Amino acid sequence: MDNERSARFEAVYHLAYGRITAYAARRCDSPQDAADVVAETFTVAWRRLAEVPDGEEAVPWLYGVARKVLANHHRGDARRRARNVALDTDLADLYATGPESGVELNAIGRAFRSLPDDDRELLALIAWEGLGRDEISTALGVSRNAVRIRLHRARRRFSRALARAGVNFTQESRLRPAERPL
Repeated sequence: MDNERSARFEAVYHLAYGRITAYAARRCDSPQDAADVVAETFTVAWRRLAEVPDGEEAVPWLYGVARKVLANHHRGDARRRARNVALDTDLADLYATGPESGVELNAIGRAFRSLPDDDRELLALIAWEGLGRDEISTALGVSRNAVRIRLHRARRRFSRALARAGVNFTQESRLRPAERPL
């Protein structure tokens, strides 16, 4: 039974992989996103193999699955962009002490978006979600020491990105609003 299931899936996969990959590649912003859509499409096909039509009829069925996976992917992207806008604002509030500070909010946002995904996620967990190192350790499935090291590196990269963007800040502006002297 298991060999029969595997053989059927492989036949569907070989029949449709190229077309589903091309479909996803034409609709995604990056090859990595397209690969994710294709992988999820075939994961659904594996889980619902009994529903997959036989022969060439499997291809349109997989296009339908890929279409839904792609829609989910785009919704996720929209949510991530919205979170980034909110985080950009939060970070700008954190670093901008007022109009006299000379900090351009757009430059902070661009600097933050220029960071690798892992750095943005780590900084977001700290700044936006308010998580501590232990909580981040649990969330990411890494040791507390790994969080400490990654956080140090992410902050250093963010600081360099801010400097490249022309955002100059004093030690006082690095303090959280509640820690700033009156």
